[in-house]
Amino acid sequence: MWIGWIEFDLLLGDVHSLKEKRSLVRPIVAELRRRFQLSAAEVGSLELHRRAGIGVAVVAPDAAHATRMLDEVERLVDERPEVQVLSARRALRTSDD
Repeated sequence: MWIGWIEFDLLLGDVHSLKEKRSLVRPIVAELRRRFQLSAAEVGSLELHRRAGIGVAVVAPDAAHATRMLDEVERLVDERPEVQVLSARRALRTSDD
């Protein structure tokens, strides 16, 4: 079993309140969960208006499958016009680690 995760540090566009921030971040998290059937949540910069941290985790039978899924997740977030990806950190581990 392989466990992979990716954490995004995002800069949001013209956002002036936490309510506006949630209206941008929630649909991204929901789309990630729906499209890829994995775990996703807002995990960082919770009190900042223009920054967001989103974490995604996947469990897969092999490293190649987990890597492909993380690549697709990263592509989807990169393509969102309302956010700018400042960084994306990822890791991949086997259950034997």
